[in-house]
Amino acid sequence: MKRVTLAGGIELDCIDEGAEDAPALIFLHGFPESHRTWRHQVAHFKDRFRCVAPDQRGYRGSSKPADVADYAADKIIGDVFALADALGIGEFTVLGHDWGGAIAWGVAIGGQMNAKSGQGRVTRAVIANAPHPAIFQKLLYTNEHQRTCSQYMRGFRDTANDALVREKGLEGLLAQEIGWLDGSKIEPAEFARLREGWQDRDAAFAMLNWYRASSIDVPPLDAPYTVPEGWTPPPLPKLTIPTLVIWGMDDTALPPENIAGMADVVDDLTLVEVPGSGHFVTWEAPEAVNAAIDAFLER
Repeated sequence: MKRVTLAGGIELDCIDEGAEDAPALIFLHGFPESHRTWRHQVAHFKDRFRCVAPDQRGYRGSSKPADVADYAADKIIGDVFALADALGIGEFTVLGHDWGGAIAWGVAIGGQMNAKSGQGRVTRAVIANAPHPAIFQKLLYTNEHQRTCSQYMRGFRDTANDALVREKGLEGLLAQEIGWLDGSKIEPAEFARLREGWQDRDAAFAMLNWYRASSIDVPPLDAPYTVPEGWTPPPLPKLTIPTLVIWGMDDTALPPENIAGMADVVDDLTLVEVPGSGHFVTWEAPEAVNAAIDAFLER
């Protein structure tokens, strides 16, 4: 673990393993975890790649700016490129899970390598159980299953729950909104590490600010299941770099409906479904994930 200061002043705690001159993989974790989301993958790939896995802003010991606006997606996406700069990394593959996957979509779309012009820094993308932003928002409007699954986001954004977080830490809100206190699929030591992190009140509110700063609209369950008048998908360019999407098919927060339409937004798509795995596919099914990434990187 090293402390990396970015050009804008944000400091990130970061794992940096493997030879510095090896091809770089930058791993982005999601909520409510840490760089440890990718522990099995870093261990697997560090002999061939430079594996960089930060605790993203707001998490654990990394910087926790005070304002909700400091957690807007563009700032977190900027952190990834600033981290690469600080570590002397030019081109890289971005890998993301959950919220880290949402950021990885943005990093890949904004920084994708253009083979003709030679511009861009992101050569490949690996996304694990993180929906494309245009697909996800439309599902929230039209799909009852996804909207039901996402009601916890309304609870995370509701400042009326701040007293609960101050009293019991993030764990109290997780128990109230999603009941996610089941450690049966994770090593006991890892689950204990997670629960310890959830007691950090400053980190808890910083992590919730990712949701509070997001422009994603989560309608209540009694709102019409139609696209609002005047809404159009965000004007995002298609992703043209090789992209691997891995999906744990038993995900109760982001069900497989999110896979439909991926080929419309990604030109060079490899889709790997992992049956029997829930949302946290990187550590629920590490062997399947590692095999999928191995095959993808060897293309």
